[in-house]
Amino acid sequence: MNEQKKQRPSREDGNRRREAEADGLIEGRNAVIEALRSGAAIDKIYIARGETDAALGHIAARARDAGAVVVEVDRRKLDYMSRTHAHQGVIAVSAVREYASVEDILAAAAAKGEPPLIVVCDELSDPHNLGAVIRTAECAGAHGVIIPKRRSAGLTAVVAKTSAGAVSYVPVARVPNLTATLKDLKKQGIWVFGTAAGGDTALYQADLKGPAAIVIGSEGSGMSRLVAENCDFTVRIPMKGQINSLNASAAAAILLYEAVRQRLG
Repeated sequence: MNEQKKQRPSREDGNRRREAEADGLIEGRNAVIEALRSGAAIDKIYIARGETDAALGHIAARARDAGAVVVEVDRRKLDYMSRTHAHQGVIAVSAVREYASVEDILAAAAAKGEPPLIVVCDELSDPHNLGAVIRTAECAGAHGVIIPKRRSAGLTAVVAKTSAGAVSYVPVARVPNLTATLKDLKKQGIWVFGTAAGGDTALYQADLKGPAAIVIGSEGSGMSRLVAENCDFTVRIPMKGQINSLNASAAAAILLYEAVRQRLG
């Protein structure tokens, strides 16, 4: 009896598991395998670096086949992420909804008879910023958001909460190569506007009435070099104070609502 009592999950263990599920964390090998088997939307899977365990290799291969991002990390990161303290070398982060395609976003604009208005997030890693961008995009009537597959926050529970439910209405596409995606958008007649402190075009001189993709750079370094090189225009926002940069989501809001103003006019 004593042996059985020791093995029985405690109330604290149950609370930790529920907290993990609320944050979209799936911990442990069997739980992750079952999630993949059921076809659950998985955003990323974190696997302990250096592990040679065949079961973890099987999980990684299956995840990649399902289109999930697999990231090898130090076991200490998994320990930090874990709520249950029983991750067994693997933690999956579930996506709150399926990702759309870029074609879905363009089709949404066509269905409304409107020139496409798209937000492109270049390696925006803070989930609160991504959630705020998606929320503003929904409010401004943007047709979708595009994010890169790697080095970016995904459609996690934190993003969904920050977006105040906007993830349910705004298509979000996740692409393997952002530069290639921008080139393809340009071929389809969409002008690409990147935000940059030293941009060549002042915000109120940018023509955002036509088909437009607005690129928002990462929190620390802004747009990457290749992404910046594939913008038709780099747009600078007027800065009158002592600080020379804005939060990424604030920059997105300013450009989106300038586009709204122009389109209403």
